[in-house]
Amino acid sequence: MRNSIMARTLVSVSAVAAIAAGSLAGASASFAAPASDAKPTVSTKAVTPQAVNNLGLNTARAKNWQCWLKKKGFNPGTIDGKLGSDSWKAAQRMFRVSADGIVGPDTIRGLQKYLNGFGYGLVVDGDAGTKTRAAFWQFNANC
Repeated sequence: MRNSIMARTLVSVSAVAAIAAGSLAGASASFAAPASDAKPTVSTKAVTPQAVNNLGLNTARAKNWQCWLKKKGFNPGTIDGKLGSDSWKAAQRMFRVSADGIVGPDTIRGLQKYLNGFGYGLVVDGDAGTKTRAAFWQFNANC
């Protein structure tokens, strides 16, 4: 019994020392999780907002959208045909949604409602699908 307690104490001390050193190399196998249980609990994939989201517009049509925003009194920043956060913040202010510069469902719903004001008849669902992109393309034929 005494040898059993000494062995457990020695294994425990080894495990603590190994963890403190940043690895489990010194720990006994009984302290390591089986391979099948060793799964990450969160995704390691980095999530970052897209720097430019033209929603299918080419540079000329994106410039037309920026020009439109400027004419309506919403400053999109540089009219360069790249719909970045400044352009989308301007559009979001025009749509009266949260102006964070990220094109998410609220921004898409705002765009769909806005385009519907010009007779496009889009379903307002927050999805930038084929019909929304086609309407946005057509709307930006000129400034």
